Amino acid sequence: MVRLTLTHDLDQLHQDLVEMATRAETAIEESIQALNRQDAALARSVIAGDDVVDELERAIEHRCLNILARHQPLARDLRAVSAALKVITDLERISDGATDIGEIVLRLAGQAYIKPLVDIPRMAELATSMVRDSISAYIQKDQHLAMAVTLRDDEMDAAFERILMELTHMMREHPESVAQAVDFLFIAKYLERMGDHATNIAEWVIYLVTGVHPQDKELHEAAQQELPTGEQ
Repeated sequence: MVRLTLTHDLDQLHQDLVEMATRAETAIEESIQALNRQDAALARSVIAGDDVVDELERAIEHRCLNILARHQPLARDLRAVSAALKVITDLERISDGATDIGEIVLRLAGQAYIKPLVDIPRMAELATSMVRDSISAYIQKDQHLAMAVTLRDDEMDAAFERILMELTHMMREHPESVAQAVDFLFIAKYLERMGDHATNIAEWVIYLVTGVHPQDKELHEAAQQELPTGEQ
């Protein structure tokens, strides 16, 4: 009976987390749609939706603490709760990034853009796919899919560097474009950070499946390499 109750609570935790992830993913997509269309109403909807994500984070955190207090889970069950607590933090920050983009959309309302939006929507597609795949990996407990997400972070970083170089050049050549170029740089940085958060989620999936967090493994291997041969 105790095990059945724990399983039920973990299943509910799982469902709540998936709902939070879905909302965060939708927030990315809609914030960029609002930017593309200069749609102030959609931007306001994204901003308002962040409150729901915040409420879900608090509810999931409360559920996790209840599971720890009531069931004192061990091994993989304990890792599931620990990973969930970490994942919701990253999902909340992804939603915050989408909200920040929505606020910039409102600030740019009515302005002609200084350049066509090409790289930023591509970054948004990559960020969305990374979030989606990291959550799919969480749902399926798929270590290989999670690893694939972490490998795409370099692609996101490279996309940000391209935008940074382009906008920096534009600001030098066209000083009148500085204010808007800075806004676009912020948007690109928010998207790049979303990729980082998706990578964090993927790493927690790897921890959930294997019991070893990738960063802990890297630190252990680095420490072993620094030890004299006889002390390893």
